[in-house]
Amino acid sequence: MISRKTSKSLLKNRQFLRLSCCEKRLQRCGMNLENFLTEHDTNLNLSSHAWQHHGVVLAAGSGRRFGEPKAPVVVEGERLVDRAVRVLLQGGCSRVLVVLGAWVGPVAGAEVIVNTEWQTGMGSSLRCGLRHLSSESQLELGKIHPRRAVITLVDLPGLTPAAIHHICDAPGDLLAATYCGIQGHPVLIGDYHWNALIKELDGDSGARYYLARHGVNLISLDQFAKGYDLDYPLK
Repeated sequence: MISRKTSKSLLKNRQFLRLSCCEKRLQRCGMNLENFLTEHDTNLNLSSHAWQHHGVVLAAGSGRRFGEPKAPVVVEGERLVDRAVRVLLQGGCSRVLVVLGAWVGPVAGAEVIVNTEWQTGMGSSLRCGLRHLSSESQLELGKIHPRRAVITLVDLPGLTPAAIHHICDAPGDLLAATYCGIQGHPVLIGDYHWNALIKELDGDSGARYYLARHGVNLISLDQFAKGYDLDYPLK
């Protein structure tokens, strides 16, 4: 069990429950959490540099108002889906998942996941991406890897790698970008929240209500990007 001294230190940050879950996994492997943290000099504050970032591009919609699926649309010589993947990778994500649906095709540099329920709304695409991530082990080669999903939309041509870097550098397990004070994307969700969020995602609301209930930290990206999306065809 974690000692009182260690518990007091852990309770100072929001990652206590995450480490408690990891303790159970370590015990099943015959390891002790407190010894593990000491031997590996683990940062109990879990700063931004302790996270692994996994990009998730939601690109399954039919683009009803736009007139066609947006993922393969070329803007300034680059498909929107390819641009979204590039921005996430250049912004520091170790990998990128792309959730497709109305349009399905190859996407270089990304893992493609097909959402067969895309017509029910964006919530099903986010659920599809998070379910894929949550099915993967958090324990690998004896190391703890806290993870955050960096979730963005396919139709944000004003998003930049600098914006991804900035929000990924911020601490916390629930973060959302703002532009001119209005909440937008990307949204960062720590792995502690994934299973709970998967259970309640529905329709087109995405994670909005979950984030509001659990105290999302808002990060202004006005200095680095523009948050507009492409709802209508380009002229």
